[in-house]
Amino acid sequence: MTKKPPVSLGGPGMPDNSIFRVSYPYIIGAHVAHAGLIVFWVGGVGPGGEVIDTFPYFVSGVLHLISSAVLGFGGIYHALLGPETLDESFQFFGYVWKDRKKMTTILGIHLILLGIGAFLLVFKALYFGGVYDTWAPGGLRKITNLTLSPSVIFGYLLNSPFGGEGWIVSVDDLEDIIGGHVWLGSICILGGIWHILTKPFAWACRALAWSGEAYLSYSLGALSVVSLLVALSGSIIPLILVSFTGQLDSSQAQAFTFIVRDQRIGANVGSA
Repeated sequence: MTKKPPVSLGGPGMPDNSIFRVSYPYIIGAHVAHAGLIVFWVGGVGPGGEVIDTFPYFVSGVLHLISSAVLGFGGIYHALLGPETLDESFQFFGYVWKDRKKMTTILGIHLILLGIGAFLLVFKALYFGGVYDTWAPGGLRKITNLTLSPSVIFGYLLNSPFGGEGWIVSVDDLEDIIGGHVWLGSICILGGIWHILTKPFAWACRALAWSGEAYLSYSLGALSVVSLLVALSGSIIPLILVSFTGQLDSSQAQAFTFIVRDQRIGANVGSA
């Protein structure tokens, strides 16, 4: 079978010999292999960051090792041996960068999967062993009283990032975090269904760039925002595991947020 030329990721006005040129198998292979790496890196934590019983970690490690190997081999297969395009063999998975309806359908599928992931975290916190609480001395605990009040959950979004309110970073209650995932999972799943069933509005077609490079930029921007929020919130990540000195705690992470806030409002932080 004759190899088809790689597809340009560039948008309108970009030359045909753009450096952003890939083929569909490489894109799929990169996605699947990346998922395998994420699964391979996943670990666990006990109270206070201590490992008392190694058997649960052994079971988790075996399951993740096997699944990461399957995903890794899948990535290699799609990159080296898979079909050149998916339109002929698997029409449902075929796509073209400029096909706006197909792109929003793919967006909808991603949102539904994110919603399912959010609900899996909720079920883990409620029924399957609990989650790690960075503020509790016991570490791992089950959530028994979810915060589902929209005024509380969406109140974090309405808070100012300056002036001491802290916006989303100010969350210090695991019940609020898990309750927020209930709302987030519901919104993602409903939004995903809506994107699958509808076409982009005219204003969205005009305002957004519809090219592979643009989709990559959107994704990287979203990841950077989420990464910063997680890094600055001491309630989400067990900082005892990521401290380089062993002395970093949640209050220091939030203190950094307030230093940035004070600098923005005119305080001379350097002379303090």
